[in-house]
Amino acid sequence: MVKPAQRGFMVIEALVAILIFSLGILGLVAMGSTAIGAQSDARFRTDAAALADEIANQMAVKAARDTNPISSGPDLVLQASLLTFAHLPTGVPGPAGCAFGGTPSANPVVQQWVTDVLTGQRRLPGATATSQQIVVTTANFNRVDITVCWQTPNDQAMRRHTLVTYIN
Repeated sequence: MVKPAQRGFMVIEALVAILIFSLGILGLVAMGSTAIGAQSDARFRTDAAALADEIANQMAVKAARDTNPISSGPDLVLQASLLTFAHLPTGVPGPAGCAFGGTPSANPVVQQWVTDVLTGQRRLPGATATSQQIVVTTANFNRVDITVCWQTPNDQAMRRHTLVTYIN
């Protein structure tokens, strides 16, 4: 026979066990959503790196090089050719975002690249034509800075990836 003071204690134990189990399940669900967010972020960062690498490779391959160094100097031809790839070269990415200024590139390779960033297979969410930048500094050993910016719906600010390379 159960004593009257212990009556209902098993129900309380069962309720506490259900509460602990429920908190564990809720923790697993929260971890799953965090993992999915991290996976999406990693994919966008990988895509941004691939897009920046793609235009850097195109610039290295398509830049004009003079075959006759005596005529005008091979460095001058390469530098003039690289400058045609510059895209919105003014402005620095900062806390306010990636709103770059200056002249957009008329180079068809760069125009196609910007289109790929916005609508291609590896398009980035929230990317705009004015949030992509290519800065060419010929006075610094043909340094090229390529910045790719994007913003997912959950982001407070623009995310960015910058590739620095030298083309000679």
